[in-house]
Parts: sequence; structure tokens; C-alpha cells
Amino acid sequence: MLLLLLCLVLMKMSFLFLVAGHWGHCIGEECGSGGVQIRTVWCVHMEGWTTHHSHCQHMDKPESQQRCFKVCNWNQDLFKWEASDWGHCVLVPFFANEFTLKTAECITAQHGIQRRNVHCVRTSNGTTVSSRICEFFSQKPPVEQACLIPCPQNCVVSDFTSWSSCSRTCGAGLQHRTRHVLATSMYGGANCPELTETRTCSNPVNCPAGEGEYQYSLKAGAWSECRLPHQKDTLLSGRTTVDFSSTSSENNTVIFHTQAFKHSSYHPHHHHRHHPQAHNKYPTFWDLEVGYQTRHVRCTRSDGKNAMLSLCTKDSVPLTFQTCVMPKDCQTTDWLSWSPCSKTCRSTDLSPGYRLRSRITVQIPVGGGKQCLALEEKEACNIIGDLLPNCPRHVWRTTDWGECRILPLLNQQGRRQANTSILCGGGIQTRRTYCVQVRDNSAPHHRKEVSRPVDSRLCAGEEPPSAVQHCSIPCQHNCLLSHWSPWGACLQDNCKEPQGKRGFRQRRREVLWESSSPLDSCPHLVEAVPCEDPACHLWQVQHEERCIPTKGPCGPGTAVRNVTCISAEGEHVPPTSCDGDPPTTEVACEVACAADCVVDSWSSWSPCSHTCATKNAVGRQSHTRTVLALPGKEGKECPATAALEEWRVCNDHPCMVFYWETSAWGPCIENVSMDLNVSLWSGNSTCAVGVQIRKVSCMKLNSGPVIIKRCPDSARPEAIRPCLFPCKKDCIVTPFSEWTACPSICMPDNVTVATQSRYRTIIQRSANGGQECPDTLYEERECDSRPVCPVYRWRTHKWHSCTLVPDSVRRGLPGPGEACGNGLETRGISCVEEESGEPANMTECLRWAGPMPPQMRECRVPCKDDCTLTAWSKFSDCAGCGSSRSHKRSLTGRSKKKENCLNTELYPLEETEICPCDEFLSQPFGNWSACFLPDPSAPRSLKGWTSHREIKECGQGLRYRAVACIDQQGHLVNPTLCTDSGYMVEVCHIPCPLDCKLSAWSAWSACSTSCGSGLKMRSKWLREKAFNGGRPCPRLDLKNQVYEAVRCHSKCSQYEWRVESWSICTINTVDDLPACGEGVQSRKIRCVKKETNGEANTVEASLCDQEEMPPRAQVCFLACPNDCVTTPWGPWSSCPPCDHGTVNRSRYILRLPASDDLSCPDLVQSEPCVLNSTCFTYQYRVLGWSTCQLSENAICGQGSRLRAVDCIRSDGKIVELQKCEQSGLINNWKLSEGCVVDCPVSCILSDWSPWAVCSHTCGSLGQSVRTRGILQEAHEEGRPCPSQLTQTKPCPIRPCYMWLLSDWSPCTVKGAECGEGFQRRNLSCVVHWGDWPKSPPQRVQEELCGDKLMIRTQQEMEQPCFVPCPGDCHLTVWSSWSSCQLTCLEGRSFETTGRQARSRAVIIQVMENQGSCPQEVFETQPCKGGKCHSYQWRTGGWSNNERVVWCQRSDGVNVTGGCFPQTRPTAVRHCHPPCTKPFSHCTSVRSMCGCEKGYTEVMTTHGFLDYCTRTPGVESNKKADVKTSSGRLKPGPSQAQDLFNKWTLRPIGPDGRVKLWVYAVTAVGFILILFIITLSFLVWYVPYYFLVQFAVFRE
Repeated sequence: MLLLLLCLVLMKMSFLFLVAGHWGHCIGEECGSGGVQIRTVWCVHMEGWTTHHSHCQHMDKPESQQRCFKVCNWNQDLFKWEASDWGHCVLVPFFANEFTLKTAECITAQHGIQRRNVHCVRTSNGTTVSSRICEFFSQKPPVEQACLIPCPQNCVVSDFTSWSSCSRTCGAGLQHRTRHVLATSMYGGANCPELTETRTCSNPVNCPAGEGEYQYSLKAGAWSECRLPHQKDTLLSGRTTVDFSSTSSENNTVIFHTQAFKHSSYHPHHHHRHHPQAHNKYPTFWDLEVGYQTRHVRCTRSDGKNAMLSLCTKDSVPLTFQTCVMPKDCQTTDWLSWSPCSKTCRSTDLSPGYRLRSRITVQIPVGGGKQCLALEEKEACNIIGDLLPNCPRHVWRTTDWGECRILPLLNQQGRRQANTSILCGGGIQTRRTYCVQVRDNSAPHHRKEVSRPVDSRLCAGEEPPSAVQHCSIPCQHNCLLSHWSPWGACLQDNCKEPQGKRGFRQRRREVLWESSSPLDSCPHLVEAVPCEDPACHLWQVQHEERCIPTKGPCGPGTAVRNVTCISAEGEHVPPTSCDGDPPTTEVACEVACAADCVVDSWSSWSPCSHTCATKNAVGRQSHTRTVLALPGKEGKECPATAALEEWRVCNDHPCMVFYWETSAWGPCIENVSMDLNVSLWSGNSTCAVGVQIRKVSCMKLNSGPVIIKRCPDSARPEAIRPCLFPCKKDCIVTPFSEWTACPSICMPDNVTVATQSRYRTIIQRSANGGQECPDTLYEERECDSRPVCPVYRWRTHKWHSCTLVPDSVRRGLPGPGEACGNGLETRGISCVEEESGEPANMTECLRWAGPMPPQMRECRVPCKDDCTLTAWSKFSDCAGCGSSRSHKRSLTGRSKKKENCLNTELYPLEETEICPCDEFLSQPFGNWSACFLPDPSAPRSLKGWTSHREIKECGQGLRYRAVACIDQQGHLVNPTLCTDSGYMVEVCHIPCPLDCKLSAWSAWSACSTSCGSGLKMRSKWLREKAFNGGRPCPRLDLKNQVYEAVRCHSKCSQYEWRVESWSICTINTVDDLPACGEGVQSRKIRCVKKETNGEANTVEASLCDQEEMPPRAQVCFLACPNDCVTTPWGPWSSCPPCDHGTVNRSRYILRLPASDDLSCPDLVQSEPCVLNSTCFTYQYRVLGWSTCQLSENAICGQGSRLRAVDCIRSDGKIVELQKCEQSGLINNWKLSEGCVVDCPVSCILSDWSPWAVCSHTCGSLGQSVRTRGILQEAHEEGRPCPSQLTQTKPCPIRPCYMWLLSDWSPCTVKGAECGEGFQRRNLSCVVHWGDWPKSPPQRVQEELCGDKLMIRTQQEMEQPCFVPCPGDCHLTVWSSWSSCQLTCLEGRSFETTGRQARSRAVIIQVMENQGSCPQEVFETQPCKGGKCHSYQWRTGGWSNNERVVWCQRSDGVNVTGGCFPQTRPTAVRHCHPPCTKPFSHCTSVRSMCGCEKGYTEVMTTHGFLDYCTRTPGVESNKKADVKTSSGRLKPGPSQAQDLFNKWTLRPIGPDGRVKLWVYAVTAVGFILILFIITLSFLVWYVPYYFLVQFAVFRE
């Protein structure tokens, strides 16, 4: 058992092993070799779980700690990770370690992996060090990453072209068709199939007898390289051998055995040519060397075999040699130094900078030498840019705001009528914006920081600050005052310190309108009248009790009253404040006895008749009392009538009203006694506090100034107040901008000296005596003298004699033996300085001297059999512009009789050319431009502070039309040959905008109500509508009027009923009865208007409220001597809430009745409270705000608006506001407030930008554009912005000269019928109108296009080609490049660069030559702008169990390849067993036989087709068995069923049989028809029967 346990433990331990983690970072107190790094070691089971390390003690434990070198932080800059580019994506061997592409299973892509190398290197020299050094600073970059490999893509080719015509017109031949490659195979896909198909063809016409079986052609080989002949060259073998064997590839070829020549000078002056590096100097002379080249020619048979040369050449000699120019490769200097990096600072743009270097051509390529490599190289620099300083920022700065101006807000009518000096209210002010450079982004900048202005385009990325804002000029508002208060009591001027016995009675009024704008000098608010015996405190008797008789129930007695001391303001004060003794608190009175006369108490005093006393009138007022009961016998008599009324003088103060009058405040003057520190932006300056003074005078009303003692001193206004003295403001200008750049290149001679300028901008104007602005804001100076551009010219040397192929070469080759024929002439060229004539480097002439003269030309040494002609004669004289001139030559000697010399096409005898002409035709081109107004701005627009000006939008201007200058041949030439400017210019006019014109305001209407708040209105009407972009009209009504309404208020109490005292009660007595009892009394009533001074004038009674008219008469009652007498009824008490409770009034007894039998009437009377009858409620009604009212001199801006409050009685009647106040309602409504009227700001535009550079440098399409921006959009009724913010002007029409490269010519083989030849193209100097190819180019002189020779060196002008001989197996020309295609996964691009392909197919002309056919060729090239293509199988319809299946690309192109073969649909279908029954065919359903349309399948018990039977009801011309039976499978639908399937009720069932209900419907229909026939018979027969009977009856 123990042994078993031991085995288990050992077995368990065998599954454990030690795992060590990664070493940690090297740590230590100091950097260096004393560091330590540790790692963790685990004991791990093979299943992946960890256990205690003691279980792994039998193993050797790895070290968990080691010494290391701790890298210092400053070492980080010394080392870096360096990673190579990612390698190619390779397959990952997921299954069976296979790396092959899984073509069948691949759907979109396969997983792969790509790797790269990562090393830790030294920053200084790039040497590799241990990776642990870099790992201390950063984690090692990954060395592997996953990638995707697209599925294998097969080669995709197009469809075949049509078959070519038969290669022979008689007998048997060949025909072919080709296709081209659209996409090559990739990622292991299938290779491209054969691009050519060939088949035999036969013609019904047999070849005629005797026609040769073969064709013979002279085939030329390629020319050899151009080589120099040796002066001692000898021909080793001059023999020509012909090999007729069929195996040799050079059969029947002329073979030349020549010795290689040493490369030596052919011309004696060749030693003048210098190598570019010789003597460290560029060449000063160029010359050409003439060599020769040869080629092989042979005679080939149409079956590809060689034949004797004589069969092809007949009597002519093949061309096997020619002269040539020895090739010279392009030579350049070494690279010049790199230019400075374009990125010199660190910015938010992460793109790197770039730098350039160049090299100079010292030898142009000649004779097919190597073309010049790139002369300029560009590379990135400062890619990271972390070590670069921060780039300076460019921000917008602004000047101070200009003055506030109101004139731009006025329309045309307002500007003519307004007094601009008194305008106030809202306006606009402008400022300039300019761009400055800020060094550091983190440095704080004050708003007024002064920086040097730079080009505004540097701030184009930021939105410029606003250059226009609203402003306001304070208006002097008229004072809105309340009514005068009543005159007050006679008071001391200063009640706290009373002096003398002279005082004043005062009345006041208040300013109702408060505004932030300063008020105008308001009228006086206090008026005073002198008075005598002033008293600041008065005794007041507030209440008097009833009279209490002293003895008995009646007779004399006393009444107690309450006496208090009150101040002038009505407040209770201590009794000691009142002067003199207080009135007695008990007064004598009398209670009437039974027979005494009873008189009522005194009424209130009437209003005073005058407000003040004059010499002729004194104010008086009265009060009365009435007799309530007549006396009896022995009773006390009534007082006399005069004693019933008392009068007293009132308002006895003289009519001398005094008030204080103030003048306007004067200017602020300096007061050095007070200082107030005001911190300005430019420094710690101080502004002194000044004072303002005004004149204060005492004025007498309706008179003039009086001494100040006549006015109360307590109401005297202030005559002096502090003010802030205006601070001095110095002018502040920016520093001068940088000088504009001078031309950096040399200047041609006799050219105006260029200038440069700089400017500065005023950002703050001087004020209040500050330092004035400088006069110079713009400076201009001439640029430093630039070197004059050097003038070089080409010097041409003498032409050398015509050089032919050397005789030594000529003798060994077939051809003419004499030294004649075509050759080459050359000449040397050098560069010289124009002034001194000294030789110069050729590079200088390449740069400055213009087109290089030709160094080589073809020439000919006449042979003895050549045609000889005389020299050309001089040109004939010209008859004028448009005429032509000619010159002639003639044949000489034997040439006159030679037939070939008489061919004028080969040897023309006369040449004609157009005469030169200096007359040109000026032809207008295009339309007229828009009308441009002259720019009124200063010549230099960057002059700092500029006053705001209105941009002129109308008036006289100029418009332009381009002029095309044409010569006599119809060629476009420089426009300056026809006009000075290239334009037709004419005066034009832009109509001015007309603003909307309205009439003046009408007078205000009367207030709409006579009591309370109402409206008053005024209006304007339309006079002229706006036109051509003028200010629009405000919103008008249907009558074309605009209204303005304001609130008005009519005092409800200005007309009132005024009543006088009641007359004596008149009683009609009979006989001598006592005059007592009921009677009548009357009073006078009149309607008066209250004046402001309290006086009342009688007006018509209709102006007063008739409903409230008091009664003129009333019933009265005089008590009899013994009756009880009471006072008149007192006022009704106030109601509690209406509709609840009662109101009471009372009276008290004045005389008791004489006997107890007589009683007194009721002393209290009550009535119920009834709403709107005996009780009324009151409430405030607040009306809406009026329109915003402005000052008379304001157009917009701050104004005021008013609203009114009415007191509304519960019955809806408007009453005095006092009623609501008496009801305890609080009026907290604000009746006036400030408001703003939006200003009618017209559109404000910036200045026009300078005219931009022409969009085209030549031609008729060039346009120059200038723009302007909107600084302020139109607002309210302001003039709208014009739609034209961009103006376009045509540019002068200059001719466009260009070198036109022709298409490649057909392949030609000089001196042979087929073989190796050349394709050439030419350069032509043409002129066009800039819209080529719309206007065809016209050929002109080559000098107008520049250096033709240099252009030829940059273009490939000649390329080899091949003309196949009859019977040759050859390649077609290159197909066109296919469309650019991307490698995509599920429709998404797998790469950014696509590919396109082209190919050459093989054409077989003779089947015997198949063995010598070349291979098909195709090539690919990268492209941009590719598309993702998908491929899908397409199928046609079935026909005889076959259909067409093809692959189609997503763009509709039919292709071969691209579609997956595994998913290809079947093109042929087969049934088992075969469908041999009549009218049967193979169906696509389970490949089983079915019947044709109109027939039904009859199946066997095994499920196979037995036969086809015709479906009942379906017509068919086909015959079949009439028997029907059912099988296992349902028959297919017939044609009748297809028709009935559209019905809702289908008469035929799914089995093809007629349903039972069809028979039932048929039977019912038959019965119905019989019924209708019977009924018709009866209807006709019965009347006829009765008619017959009636006739019989009559007879």
C-alpha cells in the first residue's frame, strides 16, 4: 500500500515543472552597474494550474534574481527602438502544417501573419545594442501581427472578338479571334488562358492555276548601334554568303564579318570637348560625332523559310548601312546642397516639412543617349518636430472703435431733410481688423497689445472679429412732468431753524420719465409764494362732541372737542411744537328748547374764488346753514337771513410766484484740489477730478430775475458738482510691418526698379491734448539694386562637310559603290557672354540664351544618277497683306529627260508661301463685363486708420470687353499688337437704388376717449416704392399707410357738476296755519371745467355726465314748533363686501318734542347692499404698452414707452383713480419704461479685394475675380446687401503656344517590306484659344513655342516596332489598359493602390510556323482610383436541354475567369431514362421527364412518365391518345387552367375536370331561358286574344 502511494506521488510530480516569468525592470538607488532585477518562478501543472513551489523541489529552480545595469533617465535620448517595415503576409499552417492556399474552401480571405525586425539602436550612429536597454524606457514594439491573404484570384480575360476574315481569298486559309487580359492571377490563382483561337477557313473559289504557292518578302533586321569607323579599319571578309538551310535562324542572311573598331575621334576638333568634371569646370563647347550603323536583310518565304535575296530585291539594292549621330548620355552636375526645411517650427499640423535639392544639366542627350534623370529631389524633413520651437501664432487684432455715426442709418429722404448736427439715438461705429504674429501660445496678451501687423492671409483660419457694432449718441429728452400739487400751508423756509415771520407757500411737480440718457434742462419743479405769519406746526380741532346743556334738557351748554398739534406734513407732533395757546377744548353751545328756532350746523367752506390776491380781486369763500324748524310762541327767534351765510378771505397772498431757474451744466474744468487715480491700459496715469458749474437764479413768474432772497433757500438747486476731467489719450500706432519682399531673381536690363513698402496702423486716436498721431503711416522705397540678368547667346560654328558611311565600310556591304547618297552634317556650338564675348559654361546658355540651335542636319552627296536642279531663286515681291510670294528652280542636264525627275511631288519646281504682314484684325470676344465703379479708396489700402465711408454702389463706371488680335492667317497673336490694354472700354452707368419714400407724419388725432385711457394716432402714406435695392418700406396696410399709436389719458373729473346751497324751504300755508311741515327747496346747478389753478369755468351742461347730474329741487320739511327736530341725514356708511350686509346712515336730535305724546323719527336708516346700486366695487385696469417713442432727433436706439391705468367701477364705468385709492387698492404698476427701437442698419460691405491673378495665363477662358465680404447684414428697413459680392473681369486674350505631340506613325521599315522598323512622332508648334480641343490648334512658327530641341530630349520621339511578313507568327499590338481594379473583401477595398493590365496575343498566319511563335505577353501597372468588382454566373434560357452559361463582372462586362468554378450552373441537363415519349421533354425538377404545355403527364406506378395526354378544353393541333387516367403524380396545369386561374370561381378543378356546380348552373340557365320564352309568349298572346274577342263582340 505504501509502495502504491509512493508511485502515485512520483507520478503526480512528473506532471509538474517550473516556469520562470519575464525579468522585471532593473532597479537600484543609483543608475549604473549596481542594479538588480527579479522575476517570478512558478510551479505549474501540465494542465495549467499552479501549486506550491515545494512540489517542484526535486527540480533545479531557475534564478529569480540577477545583477543588472540600471539605465539612467538621461540615457533615454541615446537609445531608441528601430523597426523595419512589415514583411509579406504569409499563410499560417492551421492544419497539417500546410502552407498552400486553400482554394476550394476559401470564401473571402485566409489568415496570415507578417513579421518585422525590431532592434534597440544607438541614436547617434544606429549601431545595435542589447534590447534590455530600450526595454527599460518603453515596451518593445510587436514583431508579429495578424494579416489577411485574399482568396486566390484567377486570371480574368475578356470575351473573344469576332473572327477575323480568312487569311486567303481563295482556297484554304486561317482565321483567328483574340481576347485580352483584364486582371492577372494573384495569390496562387489560375494562370491566364490562351488569348488567341485559330481555325481553318475555306473559300468556295479555288485559286487559279499557275499562281505561286509562296510569297516572298524582303525582311529587315534591327539597326545596329551607332559606332565610329576606324581610320585603318579593314574588312576581314567582303564576301556575302547565303545559307539556304532550313534549320539556321539566320538563313539566307547577309553576314558581315568586321573587326571591332577602337573608339577614337573622327573629327579633328573632337579634342575640344571636355568632361563635366575635367578641370572642375562645366563645358563651354558641344560637338557631335557622326558614325554609322548597319542591319541585316533577308528574303523570307511565306512559310517562314529563307530564300535567295534576288527573289526579293529584283534590280534594287537593299539598304544595309546609314550614317548616325553617336549617342551621348545626359550628364548632370552633382547634387547641390539641400534647401532649408520648409517646416521650422512645431504647430498643430502634424505633416512633416520638405526640402529640395537640384542639379544642373551639363550635357543634353543626343542620338538616343540616356535621358536625364530627375533634376530635382524632394524629401521629408522634421517629421516628428518635437525638438522644434513652437510656431508663432497669428491672431486678429482690432483698432479702437471709430466715432458713432447716425447718418448711415438715414434713407435718402432723411439725409436731405435731417439736421445732422442734432442727430442722436442709435448709430453704428466701425473699426479696422489686422493680423499680428504672437510668439507664444501660453503668454498672456492684453487687449491693447501692440504687435507688428502681418499679411491678413496668415489669419485666414480664424474668424475675424466684428468690424461693425451698434452704438448710441445720448439724446436730450424733454422732461415729462406731473401736474402741480395744491398750494401748501404757509411755512417757514426751514422749519428746523425758523427765522422771522416771513414764510412761503409752495407747490410741487415731479419728473415722470427717468432714463439712462441725460435729461434736458427741465423746467422748475417748485414754485413758492411769500406769505406772512408762517407756521410749521398748527393746532387742529379734529372732533367735537354733542352739546350738553348746563341746566335742564335745553338751553346753553358746552361741547368738548379734541385739539392736537400737527406738522405741515399732517403728522402728529408734541403740543410744544405749536406756537401760542391751543384752542379751548370746551366751547359754548346751545340746545334748542321746544319752541325755539332750530338751525343746522355750518356747511364746509366753498372753494376759493381766486388762487391768489391781486390789486383788483381777492379770493373769497363762504359757508352756510339752514333753518330746520321755525320758532313757536315765546320761542327763540331764528337768526336773520344774512346771518345764515358767512364769507371769508382766502388765498390772500399776492400773485407773485417765485422759482429757481438753472442753466445747463458747463464743461468739466480741472480742479487740482482733488485727484482720482484711474488705471489706464498704457500705464498708471491719473486723471484729475474736475467740476461743472451752472448758474442758479431766482425768477419771478411771467417776469424776470429777482434777488435770491425772494426764493426759498431750501429749494435752491446745486450750482456746482464734481466730474471726471477727460484724460489725455496719446495716439497709439502699431510698429511698421515688414518690408514687402523684393524680387529675389535678377532683373532684366532697362526695367523699372522694383519698390517695397511697409505700413502701420493707428489703433487709438489721440484725444484731450494727447500726443498726436504721426503723419507717416506708409513708406515706400526702392529695392536694393538687384544684379542685372546676364545675357548669353549661342555661338554656332561652321557646318562640317556632309559625312557619309566610310568607304571601307561601304565596300564590304551590298549597295552603291560610289561615295554618294544621304549623310549628316554637324556643327559645334558654344556659349558666349553677350557683352564681352568671352566663352561661358554651356549651362548658362541653357538657362538664359533661349532655344538651342540645331547641331545636325541631313545632307546628300549627289550620285551620278541623281536628279540635278538649279538653286532656288529669290522670292517674288509681295503685293501686300494677304498676298503670296513664290520662288522657283529647274531641272538641269540629263535630269530633264529622266522620268522620275519629272515627278513634281518628289522634285517640286515651285514653292509658294504667304507674305509676311504687319496688319492685324481686332476682334471683340465674349460679352461685356459688369459695370465697375472707380475705387475711391486711397492708392494704398493699408494705411492704418481710415474714416468710415459709404461704399458707392451706383453712378458712372467702366465696363470691359476682351479683344482678340488676329493676324492675316487667322492666328491669335499678342493683344498688345491691336490695343494697349487688350480691352475695349466704354463708359457705363449703374442705376442708383431708390429708397422707399413716405410722407411726413400727420398731426396726432384727438384722444379716443373723453374719460380714462385711450389712443391717439398719426400716420404716413406711401409716396414712392423702393427700387433697385433701395431701403424697403415698412409694413403697410391695404391703404399703403403706416400708423403709429400712443396712449393718451383724459381726466374724468375735468368736467363736473357744481351745485350751490339749497334755498329756504318754501311751505304753502292755508289760512293762518303755522308755516311748517312739508315744502320745497331748490338750488342752482352748473357744469364747470376744472382748470389747473383750481378755478372753474362754466361750460355747456352736455359735457358733464348726465347720469350723475344732481337734483335741482327736493322736498324739504320744516318742523312745527312742538315737533321733534333732527339733523339732516348723515352720509351712508360703507358697505361690507357687496351683496352682503347693509349700509346705515344716522341723525341726531336737535330739539326734543314739546310733549311726550309726540315722538321723534327714526335716527338710523338701513338699506341692503346691492351691487351696482347701493354698492360698487373698484379695480385697476392696466392697458398695454404704447409703441416705443424716440426723441425727435433720433432714428432708433433707446426710447420710452408708456401705459395707462384706469379705475373701473363694477358696472364698467371709468371713474377717477381716487376711487380705487379710497377703496384701499394699491397701484404698483410701472407706467413708463425704457425700450429699444432696432436701427434700420443698411448692409455694410468690405472694400473690394485686389483683382486676382488670371485663372488662365493665356487663351480666352481667363478671368480675374475680386470679392468683398459682408461686414454687417441689413437689419430692419436697412438697405439690403447686393447680390453681387463677386465681380469677374475677362483677362486679355493672349495666344496659347504649345508643342503638340503627334500620334505614333504606322510602323515603317525603311528599304524593306517587313521586319524591324520604327514608329515616329513629331512636335508641332501650335497656337490655340485656351479651350483646346474645342477650338482646333493652328500651326505657327516654331520660334514661338520655345526650345524645340530641349523638348525633344524630354520626349520619346522614336520607338522600334515590327511589321510582320506574310506567314510570320507574331504578336498583336498592346491592348488598351484595363480599368483600374482593387483587391477587395466582401466589397471593401483590401488595398489603396489598384492594378490594371494589358496584353499582346499571338497571331498565327501559317500553321507551319507554329513552332516559331513567341509567347503571349501581358504586363501590369499600379493605378489609382480603382473600383471593387464582383463576379457572378449568368445563364440563358433552356433550348433543347441546353443553355448558355457565362461569367459577368459587376460593371456588366462579360469575362472568362473570376467566377468560382465550384458554383458554375449546369449548361446541359439530362434525364434518366431519356425522354422519348411524344410531346415530352426533360424538366429541371429532379431531372425527370415532363409533358409540353397543353398536355398532362400520365405516370407509371414507379413514378416515371408513361405518356402525355392532351388536357381537356385546350385546343391543340397535336394528336394524342384520347384516353385519360390518373397517375401517381398530378398533371401539370393546362392552358385553360391558366386562363381560369384568374377567376374567383374556377370551373375546372386541379385534376383538369369540369366541376359539378358548372353542370348545375348550366341546367338552371336552360330552365330560365325556357321560362323567359313562355312568359314572352303569354304577354304577347293574351292582349291579342282579348282584342279579337272585342272585335267579335262589336260585330
